[in-house]
Parts: sequence; structure tokens; C-alpha cells
Amino acid sequence: MTTTIKNGNLSAEIKHFGAELISLKTNQNKEYIWEGNPEFWGKHSPILFPIVGTLKDNSFYYNGMEYHLSRHGFARDMEFELIDVTQNSATFSIQSSEETLKIYPFEFELQLIYTLEENNLSIAYKVINKGKSTMPFSIGAHPAFALPNHFENYAIAFEKEESLEYYLLENDLISNQTKKLEVQNKQIPLNFELFKNDALIFKALQSKSLTILENKNPILKVNFEDFPSLGIWTKMNAPFLCIEPWFGYSDTNENSGNLFEKEGIQILESNAIFHSKFTIEIL
Repeated sequence: MTTTIKNGNLSAEIKHFGAELISLKTNQNKEYIWEGNPEFWGKHSPILFPIVGTLKDNSFYYNGMEYHLSRHGFARDMEFELIDVTQNSATFSIQSSEETLKIYPFEFELQLIYTLEENNLSIAYKVINKGKSTMPFSIGAHPAFALPNHFENYAIAFEKEESLEYYLLENDLISNQTKKLEVQNKQIPLNFELFKNDALIFKALQSKSLTILENKNPILKVNFEDFPSLGIWTKMNAPFLCIEPWFGYSDTNENSGNLFEKEGIQILESNAIFHSKFTIEIL
């Protein structure tokens, strides 16, 4: 099942399974979201919760018990309930259950709120701690943007001049190795060689927006003011680029297995509410 929202400029289609954005189109029918061809990658824009990336040994410990969480958590594989809808907005929700408590022993509600305004789609996250104890979590976005022309026709532009150092992954965990990206005029031309070692992971950036350019013309901007970290990723020879605002990232080999000590983790007090959002702007 899907829900479609519209305004005078754009339409967005969201799948209830995973509350996943599967289409963002202009009124001229130009599509900006990757089609999800499983030959390359069968998803479009999954939500990453309650972890981002991979845990060491896919496990953590809490109150003397061992729990197992797969890469990027379970929210992307759950059926969300549509709890509110208007012509230009839709709100989806999941809540902790017997099944989630077996792998993540915290009571929560997660809401995703999609809203179209002019040439923007905002995607807001609301995490509610419904339990009596503090709750550790990470949350992140993973939208894949369609790049239908030759990959090397595209570039990404950072909002600010900065020294771009990213962390390399090793067996899906963050390694101690870093690399620097050569930036000219705040821009990086795209080529698949950039992603030969998987995603580019920035633990912290000065920039809070990233623009995709096609033949030097800006076509789309992702604004992620709330988010401290960012991933950029594609698969070899795939016609898409993921720009991924994150709160948190994969473990390192040195992680203790205690989620409360995990680098980049968010800690939410009992009955507290966490808010964040990012926007996709069509230029």
C-alpha cells in the first residue's frame, strides 16, 4: 500500500512498508528518486532506526543480556500505520511490540512526517521514549537520487569550504583509516572510483547542505541542518547517488557492546521526544 501527497509543484509517493519514499516527481513528471532496480539496489529511501550502520558482531548488551540487531536496524522492514494525511502531508507511525522488544528492549514510538511545501519535501523524524528508562538510539536517512545520465556528468557541491576527511569501512565497521577528498570550488566531480571501498562517511561536517549538479547545473539540494553526520554512497555502475544524513554510524572494532557508550548515539530520557528533519529541494 502507498500514499501519495501533492502540492502545486510536486508529488511524493510513500510506501507504508518501511514508510519509504519511493517517488518524488515534478508536475512535468520528472522523477528524482531511484527506481529501486534490485540488479543494483532494491530500495529507494529506507529509514535507519534504531541503529545506523552495523554493530560489532551485530550485537549489543543491556542489563546483562545480549541482543542482536542487523545492519541499519528494523524500522525499514516494518509495516507503518498511516496516522494522519492531508493533501500535502502524511504521518506514519510504528511502535515497539513483543517482537521488537526481543531485539531492542526499549519502548518507543517512531513517526515519519512527510510534507510538501513549494519545491521542497521535508521528512521529519519524531522518536518518543515510552519506557521508564533512558533509551539509546541512532536514526538516519538513506535517500537514493536517480542520476539517469552518465555518472561522470554529475558533481556534488558542499555548502561551505572545508577539508573533507572521510572514514573508510572495513567489514562494514568504521576503521581507523581516513582519506581526504580533493575539493575545488566546494565541488567534487562524481566517479565510481570514489566508492570502490563503499560509502564515504563524514562524522562531522561544517556544511549543512549538499547540492547535486548535472553538467554544472544545480538540480537538487539536500538540507540537513539538524544532522551531525553524513554518508554518501552508490554501487559500482549504478545510476543513483545516496545522500544520507545521520545521527550515528557503524561501530568500530574497539566498541564495548554497550549502546550507551557507542560513538554518535543519542540518549533519550523517559517520556522525552526527539525531533529532527531534513529537506529535499528541487532546484
